[in-house]
Amino acid sequence: MFDFDMLGLAPALTEALKRLNFTQPTPIQNQAIPLALEGHDVLGLAQTGTGKTMAFGLPLIDHLLAQPGKPAPKTVKALVLAPTRELVNQIADNLRVLTDGTRIRVGTVVGGQSINRQINFLSRGTDILIATPGRLIDLMDRKAVDLSTVRHLVLDEADQMLDLGFIHALRRIAPALGTPRQTMLFSATMPKQMEELSQAYLNNPRRVQVSPPGKAADKITQSVHFVEKPAKPHKLREILSMDTEALTLVFARTKHGAEKLMKGLVADGYNAASIHGNKSQGQRDRAIKAFRDGDINVLVATDVAARGIDIPGVAYVVNYDLPEVPDNYVHRIGRTARAGREGEAIAFCAPDEADLLRQIQKLMKIEIPVASGEAPEALNGNEGQGRRRGGGGSRRNGPGKGGFKPSGSARPGGGSGRGRRPRRRAA
Repeated sequence: MFDFDMLGLAPALTEALKRLNFTQPTPIQNQAIPLALEGHDVLGLAQTGTGKTMAFGLPLIDHLLAQPGKPAPKTVKALVLAPTRELVNQIADNLRVLTDGTRIRVGTVVGGQSINRQINFLSRGTDILIATPGRLIDLMDRKAVDLSTVRHLVLDEADQMLDLGFIHALRRIAPALGTPRQTMLFSATMPKQMEELSQAYLNNPRRVQVSPPGKAADKITQSVHFVEKPAKPHKLREILSMDTEALTLVFARTKHGAEKLMKGLVADGYNAASIHGNKSQGQRDRAIKAFRDGDINVLVATDVAARGIDIPGVAYVVNYDLPEVPDNYVHRIGRTARAGREGEAIAFCAPDEADLLRQIQKLMKIEIPVASGEAPEALNGNEGQGRRRGGGGSRRNGPGKGGFKPSGSARPGGGSGRGRRPRRRAA
């Protein structure tokens, strides 16, 4: 294990790290940074919240500081591609803290914002450009950006970009990039298509992995409530009432469902907001800022936010609806237990979601402890999943109905575990 000051980073970076009180790299940083500093292509696999941004950001900035001269008009020296606007902004914020006081210019281009303003920014040249693929292609079509000078490419959360059809965008973008170049690909999961992507766009990459793909952070306590769909609103309010000051992120499957759920919570007196695809970028940014600052403590979101929220104070993630893509469960719950903290992930499973839960448990190779209700027969006896109860169960196991039977064996004192979690103002 290295200390940051042992890595041979540029003095400006070591000073920035000291100013930020960063002394020791995380495991993914410890493995990836030396390889990236040597110029190798890197394939990094690590769960969310483990410090991947600095794992590629520090060597990227170090390389650029060693290169003389400013970027020419419209040109870019390093390109970072990310799947969502929220993640682009998060990466930019982290890199700007590291480049403060240096000549390195960090810029972003995303959809939902003025393209003319972005064209004007790019006209002056950019050292590091962080972009969503769709907007970048729009700017390429307008000849507003010249990517032929890009010598460093980072693909962050590449597995989600694949889910969003990113491979087609990459085929448009890659031929416009300069060569030779260093490419770094980071992902929380490793589907087969990711292997194919790495073989196509990385040159003899060094693979670094700090946790098995599909594995959640060790400090996340997980539980599942088997509940009929009409009973979900009541169950959510029951859980929220147990720790009213904690920051809680609630995931819904659809934009309409997220908005309806948020409005119902507000009507019942909860301090809630929502972010989803029908919200403007300004509305989404304001909601995230209010959540980060503690002005609201319940944020209802669709998967648009699963990888774009880096708020260390998030104590609870509630999967109000289970995701249809199992990998997204890992990314959702990765919004808690960040930066070494503890967190709790609570899932609701209606009868028609039993197969989704089965797929999640198969991916993660675990059996999520049951907090209330009883697993349907579709789960019982299937790879041993769904039988066990307790281990984070709710203290308020109400009577079941319909497809689920009540469980009377929640572990004493287990509750939902909410009393064990950090308060929203945790440092």
